[in-house]
Amino acid sequence: MPGAPAISSLDRSSTLDRLERERFDCAVIGGGITGVGIAREAALRGLSVALLEAEDFSSGTSSRSSKLIHGGLRYLAMGDVALVRETALERRKIHRLAPHLAEPRWVVVPTRTRAGLLKMRAGITTYEKLGAVEGEDLHRNWSLRELEAEEPILDRSRFAHACVYREYLTEDARLVLANLRCAVARGAAALNHARVDAISQENGRAGGVEAECTLSGRRVRVRARSVLNAAGPWVDRVHQLEDPQAPPRLHLSKGVHVVLPAERLPVRNIVILAAADRRSIFAIRRTGAVFIGTTDTSYEHGCETWPRITREDVEYLLEPVARTFSVDPVAPEEVVAAWSGLRPLIAEPGKKAHEISRRDEIWIGPRRVVSVAGGKLTGYRPMTRTAVEKAAEVCGLRLAAPPAQEEPLPGGDFDGDLARLSARLRLETGLEPATAARMVGLYGAEAGEVTGRGPDPLLPGASVLSGEVDWAIEVEGAATLEDVLYRRTRAALYEPSVREALVEPIAERMAKRLGWGSARREHEISAARERLASELAFLGESP
Repeated sequence: MPGAPAISSLDRSSTLDRLERERFDCAVIGGGITGVGIAREAALRGLSVALLEAEDFSSGTSSRSSKLIHGGLRYLAMGDVALVRETALERRKIHRLAPHLAEPRWVVVPTRTRAGLLKMRAGITTYEKLGAVEGEDLHRNWSLRELEAEEPILDRSRFAHACVYREYLTEDARLVLANLRCAVARGAAALNHARVDAISQENGRAGGVEAECTLSGRRVRVRARSVLNAAGPWVDRVHQLEDPQAPPRLHLSKGVHVVLPAERLPVRNIVILAAADRRSIFAIRRTGAVFIGTTDTSYEHGCETWPRITREDVEYLLEPVARTFSVDPVAPEEVVAAWSGLRPLIAEPGKKAHEISRRDEIWIGPRRVVSVAGGKLTGYRPMTRTAVEKAAEVCGLRLAAPPAQEEPLPGGDFDGDLARLSARLRLETGLEPATAARMVGLYGAEAGEVTGRGPDPLLPGASVLSGEVDWAIEVEGAATLEDVLYRRTRAALYEPSVREALVEPIAERMAKRLGWGSARREHEISAARERLASELAFLGESP
């Protein structure tokens, strides 16, 4: 990969200077998976790119998913065969580009009867054919004895059979960062905490954007030959900067996940649970935590980065646990972390959120702004490729041919054997096994470089290393404590026992690297603690 694929928060002023000085082929609004996918595709096709994100890269929908690269088996039952085929085929491509961010896992579908097993097998067989699944990744059928050995916590008095099939576990926020760093390595300029509040015009068409750096207050005008709106749930709002009379196109759906300690629900695989309304939800193990999700309910309170989690949301997700596993019912008070986000679905009048297709849609506004919405995390590459080609067509941009062979994303340059990579890291650094496994899962082949910046834990009992904070700042554009806690180290999600204690050590190291004064440091600590507490605010609601 040419150049150093780094986004440094030590150099924000230089990035702002560049954004104002140059004229770009593309100005991309939004730093989620769609926006960074567009930036990467455009840069690979020879275009100059500027990307601006109002908050942090992946701070919205793209860090609030179920962390799965999957084709969406349930959409097959909805008749959305084209979507399932495209995303099922994409799984292996993403795995080749970033094997640490697309880890193969078995998904367990428990069934009560042999007839139910046969019905599930038929659907999964079709799904595998659409995704060209072969060899060892083909589905398997587990008998009662195999269930006892492979997923002993499953209630075998209720479920005598299970069909298991392959999907891929990801770290959604880190997949966003890897794609963005690929774009930056090819010349893109990217800035987070830079809110676009106007689309400028030249000769009756979009000629760039105007934005404010929310950390410094500095305003910039970015000139560009094309503007692409990839703002996720905020697509309608950005579209109205171009066309104030434009009607809304999105149907926002809230998705909530809750986290339990792994010792409370020690699943080994990804297990599908049937919620009370017969929707399928996942229970997924990640290090010492298990998360359960997701809800899928219409959200009519406008765009929010952190939509409120209600006790009703939590009870909905916990209810099927005792019906599926041999455990006591789980109370909301046992939840140790949670997250929620909004999905920007393309509205289909008369349909509820869970009934709406996850198809994507691209439209051209009156000033030739290209807006993109909908879609699934797994299908981001073909969606963003189409968006770039549409922008080139509408705005007269000249695209180079796609690369004959795509290089791995940052961290993805290894054979895909995470266990071997982890063992090598342990040998080279002396890290504990769990810490080494966590490091390669987050950083892949770059784990050694990250560790080299500081191999010591930030505090006893935590697997987060001091070098991760430096790496987050210097290579991945982290500019606030929340950026590091939630989206770089993922400690807020998967280290619930120590995440509160990590706040001050992270803030202290960031203050030294970024030159924060005491007031800024205390502000960051207070904001992070408020954010952590807000996840569990539902505990104050009446049962």
